[in-house]
Amino acid sequence: MKISQVRWSEKTGWERASNFFADANLVLVFADNNYFQTEGCYIQLQEMFPQAHIVGCSTSGSVMGVTINDRDVVATAVKLERSNIKVVLIDLDLDMGAAELGMSLMAKLVDSDLRHVIVLSDGQQVNGSDLAKGLNQAGVPVTGGLAGDGVRFGKTWVMADAPARTGRIAALGFYGDVTVRSGCFAGWEEFGAERIITKSEGNVLYEIDGEPALDLYKRYLGEQANELPASGLRFPMSIQMTKADRAVIRTLLAVDEVAHSLTFAGDMPQGHLCKLMRTNLDNLIDSAGLAAAEAQPVDQIETGLCLLVSCVGRRLVMGQATEDELDIVQEKLGAKTYITGFYSYGELAPFSNIMQCQLHNQTMTLTTIYE
Repeated sequence: MKISQVRWSEKTGWERASNFFADANLVLVFADNNYFQTEGCYIQLQEMFPQAHIVGCSTSGSVMGVTINDRDVVATAVKLERSNIKVVLIDLDLDMGAAELGMSLMAKLVDSDLRHVIVLSDGQQVNGSDLAKGLNQAGVPVTGGLAGDGVRFGKTWVMADAPARTGRIAALGFYGDVTVRSGCFAGWEEFGAERIITKSEGNVLYEIDGEPALDLYKRYLGEQANELPASGLRFPMSIQMTKADRAVIRTLLAVDEVAHSLTFAGDMPQGHLCKLMRTNLDNLIDSAGLAAAEAQPVDQIETGLCLLVSCVGRRLVMGQATEDELDIVQEKLGAKTYITGFYSYGELAPFSNIMQCQLHNQTMTLTTIYE
C-alpha cells in the first residue's frame, strides 16, 4: 500500500506532498467549503488521479494527520497493491426508506471475497439508525459516517466517482488480501435516574416518564438550561432497549419551547430506557486512545490508512483541545499509519469487531486498513 496526501486551499490551490503519485486506485476527499460542492473540484481530482475511485463528503471539520481543516479540501490518495475495491452509490428515493437503501447498497457489493464496507451518507436527509439496520442485513462489517455541514446543519454533500451532490449515499467495498479493524469509544458517563421514553416520534422526544422532555431536561441542567440548545452538546442522552443491551449516545440538536420537546441526532424509540450523560476533556481524549488501541492490528509493520470519524458534538465540547484526540490516535497507531477523516453528524460502527453496525453520536470511530 502506498499513501500520499494533497490539500486544496483558496489561496494556493492544490498542494502536493513530496511523495505524490498519480496511479492511486482510491482517493478519499473531505471538505467544509463551497469549492468541494463544485464540478471543478471533482474534475481536478480526476485529472490528478485518473485511475482512482474518488469518494468523500462534506464535513464539520476535515482531518489530515493530526490537523483539523475548516476551509481546505483534504484528499488522501491510496494505491492498494494486494486487494481490490468497488464503489457503489444510491440516491434518496421517496419510495424507499433508509433501511431499504442500505440493503440495496450492500446487495451491489456482496461477494464471497468482500471483507469490509465503508459508508458515507448524506447527514441531513437520511435516518442513520434505519440505514445501519439495512446495511447489517448482508452480514458484512460496516463503518463510516454521516456527512456534515459545519455547525450550520444545512445541506450535506457526498462525492462518489462524480461531482458531490446532496441526498446521496456511497459505499466502498474492500475485497481480497486486506486487514480492516475498527474501534468506537465515547468517554461519556451516565448520571441521574434511569427513565423511560414514553412519547417520541423518530428523533423527536416528547415525554420521559410521562413528563414533557424539555421540562425534565432543563431541571437537570439547572443554570445551563439558559444556554440551550448549545449547552445540550455537553449533556447527551444514552438510550438502550433493555438493561442487557449496550447503550448508544444521542446528541441534542434542537429544543421546541412550544411543544416542550427535544430533537436529537438519531432515533429515540418509544419504550427505550434513557439517562443523561456528561464528560470531561480527559475522558474524551482517553476514549480516543481506546478506539485506536481497538483498531490497531496485532502485527502492524506496513504502511496503513486510518479513516477517523468523530462527532461534531465532541469538537464543540473540546474546543481548542480537539486536536489532542488526534494526537493520541496518531501516537497509538504509529507514524506509518496515515490518518484522514472528518467530524460528522453521526458515526457508523460496531462497538467492537464482532457486533453489528449502529448509528452513534459523540464517539471517536476509527477504521484501519492494512494490506
